[in-house]
Amino acid sequence: MLTKIREKSQGAFAWGILIVICVPFALWGINNYLDGGQEAPVASVGDKDFYQRDVNKAYEQYSQGLRGLGIDEQTLKAQALQKLIKDEVLLQYVHARGLTATDDNSREFVKSLEYFQTDGQFDDKKYKSLLASQRLSSNEFVSRIQNALVMEQFQHSIVDSAIATQYDVENFFRIQNQQRDVDYVTIALQPVPEQPKAEEVAAYYQQHQDMYQAPEQVSIEYVELSLAEIAKKVVVTDEKLKAFYEEQKDQYITPERRKISHILFAVNDKITEKAALEKAQKAKQELATKDFAVLAAEVSDDKLSAKAGGDLGLFNVGVMEKAFEDAATALKQGEVSGPVKSAFGYHLIKVTELLPGEIKAFDSVKNELTKAYQKAQAENAFYESGEKLAELSYQNPDNLQTVADALDLSVKKSALFTKDKGEGIAADDKIRSAAFTEEVLQGNNSTPIELGSEILLVLRLQEHKPAAVRDLEAVRKDIVAVLSNDKAKLLTAEKAKQIKARLLAGETIQAVAAESKLDVKSAKQLTRRAADLPLPLREAIFKAAKPVGGKSSVFIASLPSGDQVVASLAKVTEGVMSDSDKKQLDLAKKNIANAFGQAEFNAVLNSLEAGADISVKEASKKAAE
Repeated sequence: MLTKIREKSQGAFAWGILIVICVPFALWGINNYLDGGQEAPVASVGDKDFYQRDVNKAYEQYSQGLRGLGIDEQTLKAQALQKLIKDEVLLQYVHARGLTATDDNSREFVKSLEYFQTDGQFDDKKYKSLLASQRLSSNEFVSRIQNALVMEQFQHSIVDSAIATQYDVENFFRIQNQQRDVDYVTIALQPVPEQPKAEEVAAYYQQHQDMYQAPEQVSIEYVELSLAEIAKKVVVTDEKLKAFYEEQKDQYITPERRKISHILFAVNDKITEKAALEKAQKAKQELATKDFAVLAAEVSDDKLSAKAGGDLGLFNVGVMEKAFEDAATALKQGEVSGPVKSAFGYHLIKVTELLPGEIKAFDSVKNELTKAYQKAQAENAFYESGEKLAELSYQNPDNLQTVADALDLSVKKSALFTKDKGEGIAADDKIRSAAFTEEVLQGNNSTPIELGSEILLVLRLQEHKPAAVRDLEAVRKDIVAVLSNDKAKLLTAEKAKQIKARLLAGETIQAVAAESKLDVKSAKQLTRRAADLPLPLREAIFKAAKPVGGKSSVFIASLPSGDQVVASLAKVTEGVMSDSDKKQLDLAKKNIANAFGQAEFNAVLNSLEAGADISVKEASKKAAE
């Protein structure tokens, strides 16, 4: 089960199992939620209260995988709150049923988390340091991990028990592989006879001012911890550098290069091993008076290399069989081996070129060594400074100067930028995302932000410019275009309805199209995977009702361009399993069963939520709606 959780294969908590236990991680620390004093909760599940900062933290985690999808922040926050509530409902339910996760499983899971690892291995020092920075004991943390694991365990007990019958699979393919015959006409966006009037433009502007706002902007100040900058301060002496050179000498060795040729005497159905060996031995004797390349061209069973005198090019260890490699490595330049056995037969091997390996001199790699040494020495300091950065910025949330003074860093500043675009440091979407979080906008320091593996940064708000409505004259052309387009869509939709009505009255699509000067297109044996039709039209075709009593099913599909398609569905052919489908039968059963199980789990969760004691603050409830 732990493997499934780590792979996030089907967990209900795939947006971060650790958010369930209210411990979202970053490389340098854990942001745990502290008690809120007199702050009123935004939601409650039984005795468990959630505060606005809980929702904000959940939103940060929840939104990470949904960036770029055009979902507004308020919607995501509402979904994050719903996720917190659902998870708490489930947690209270599994506790009430007495379900638990063992200490051994919990510790195994903790050790598998990369946040607590160094070079792929669990680092006890890092683990204790991260927990200590958040005032968490190991027992408390493991207890929270157990909560998350038992919730996953309950989910899998439902999802993994679902089955799909042969009938379910056949029914799936009957629908999935269905074919449909349809005729259709496309009505292009109709021209608008006149421009919108001034009062229409003004009214639209007043009703849609939220659409014509200059975007919200912020500028930030920040401190940046850089491994490269720390490395520059590492003092280097020749003595230390030479010792480092000796430790890293393998990095500065140019390996020996051998160019080899061979003559192959193959063993196969027609030639026995004994016969091949005898041929190889005879050829070795002939080499006393004959050139290797000439003989290879005459007798080698490796016809490709034989054309080049048996040349195999540069020899790389690990490519050939061990016996072949051992023989090739032992030879001197110009020397020919005795018969060497491989899976292909017997070989005579010759080294035609030999470039000895060499160690790069200290002076030739001194600059490279210096950088490598400084970086290696700086890594521990970088890690320790990173811990201090996380700790001090958390303890002093209202300024960056404290942490800057403690770590000898400068407080830098950015220009104004929006959520979607910025320059300099704000060109990174991690920076923009952090800058617009509720936590930062309220005047607090951000959590540490990783930019690659060698830069750690904390930021805070410098200036905030809320979104502002643009002047009407600045957006008049845009509004005219929108209103004209809306009118054009209405005219187009009206024409489509008229054509549909005539088809339903019994006229043929060909006759109506000819009168309206439209082209009729036909799609025969159309499948769901057909890529030559626009997706909205294809979806409408397969959602349309089947023809009844020999009478076509008529429907309208709207295209993103504003064009309207009127279609007449004449025939539906039920799908059957193809030979390819039959080969994937086990996988299909598994996927269908998983879908059934996930649907059943969601139904159980919704039922538990309906019966739980849940209270949501009115403002939060409106946001969720």
